[in-house]
This record gives sequence, C-alpha cells and structure tokens, in this order.
Amino acid sequence: MIFYMPIKLLTLVGIAYAGYALLAFVMQRQIIYPGRSIQVSGQPPAGIVPIEIATSSGSGAAWFMPPLRQKPGELRPLVIFFHGNGEVIDFLPEHVAGFRELGMGVLLVEYPGYGRSSGKPDEKSITATAVAAYDAVLKRDEVDPKRIVIFGRSLGGGAACALAARRPSAALILQSAFSSTRPFARSFLIPAFLVRDVFDNGAVVSAYRQPILLFHGSHDMIIPPQHSRELQRLAPHARLVEFPSGHNDFPPDWREFYRVIAVFLKDAGVLAQL
Repeated sequence: MIFYMPIKLLTLVGIAYAGYALLAFVMQRQIIYPGRSIQVSGQPPAGIVPIEIATSSGSGAAWFMPPLRQKPGELRPLVIFFHGNGEVIDFLPEHVAGFRELGMGVLLVEYPGYGRSSGKPDEKSITATAVAAYDAVLKRDEVDPKRIVIFGRSLGGGAACALAARRPSAALILQSAFSSTRPFARSFLIPAFLVRDVFDNGAVVSAYRQPILLFHGSHDMIIPPQHSRELQRLAPHARLVEFPSGHNDFPPDWREFYRVIAVFLKDAGVLAQL
C-alpha cells in the first residue's frame, strides 16, 4: 500500500498542475492586456487629428499631433508612439509633448480592443495595427518618410519592434521594454512554450541596423532592467540609459529624459535638419 500512495499523490498533483497550466494558457491575454477595461469618451483634444485605420481585426484609432511651428511645405520627422498595456492614447498627449518641442510630429497608436478601437489584442493584431498606422500616417504631406522614429514603452516595445522589423525607420527607442515575454512564464510557474504572444524584441534589435536607444528604471520590479541589458547585449550599437526609478514612475526627470532623446536623435541625424 505504501508504494501506491505516492503514485496517487503525484497523479493528483500532475492533474492539478495540468489544469492550472491550461487555465494560464487560456487566461494569459486577460493578464497581458488589462487596458481593454479602460473606458474612454469624447473627441481628442484640440489640435489633434484623429486617423482611422483598418485591419483584418477591425477598425483602429490613432491620433496625429502635428509638429509645432511648422512652415508650409516643410517636412518634419515623426515619432510613432506605442504605449504600455495599462494605458490608452487618451493618457498620452502631455507625456509626448517633449517630442513636439523638438520639432517632431507624433502619432499615438491605439491597440485593438483598447479605447475606441475594435477587435481583440494579441501579437498578430497589434502588429497589423502598427503597420497599418505607419502606412496611413506616411501619406501626410508634413511627414518626412526618411526621419521616422519608432518608440515603444513596456508592452509598446513589442509593438515598436514588430513595426521596426517590417517598415523602414531612422531610429528605435525602447523604454522599459522586455527581451521577450517568454521569461515571464517562470513567474507563473508555466513552461515558456505556453506563452501565446511572444514579442521577441531581442531578435528584432539584433537585426536592426539603425541607432537604438534603450531606457530602463534600475528599480523596475515589473520588467526588470536585465531585459534592457539583454537587449543591449544583443545589439551592441544600442545605447542604454538607466534612471533610478521603477516601472510606473519612469522617468523621474522628464527634462533629462528629453535631453537624452534630443542628443540621441541629433546623433542619429533625425534632428540635424531642424
């Protein structure tokens, strides 16, 4: 009898773990994309141009913020901005104002299922939305197609890298990004192969030949700074800047944040013509 009890116990544990792993597989997108529950209403603030984009997953929203003090017929650089998983584009106009002060236009891209966008968020639909937004905004006369900067923070790093792998850009900026989502499987005690939306940023930056700027908070407990350090290892030409902050209080100094960006973009040739 004593030989069978451990086997029965192991069997029960195995069944319980299999059930847990199945639940984690099914429910992981509810964990990864919490911003779907954020309710929005009303029109964008004055001066912002809404752009509707369409993909196979549905209609998407994007907001174009024109460059400040632009002269008629003048081409200006553009930053395409992808936000974190707990945000919507309505939160962002003040955060990205520094780019406009640098003379750049800004495109804020909403994810499927977030805000005013239909569909469901996953790696495939987010990638398709990013590409469609890029193609739509490049039709605008004030945008210089040779000076496109792609920016992603947190989850947005995955969208930014997905776009950088599919469309040309002059520079890539990643804030508090992950190398991929697979390492997070350990936190939930499940094998990495069960991760459905991988966002392999490491593979993208290792192949990306334009300038890369990496930001991370040295006290980040949500996406540890080791992720950005790994991205820099994979892309030795990338510059990594760490600030003494966590994930949600980054950057601790907005003026310094945009100073670093301005120097980087001037070195990259993006701001050289301003």
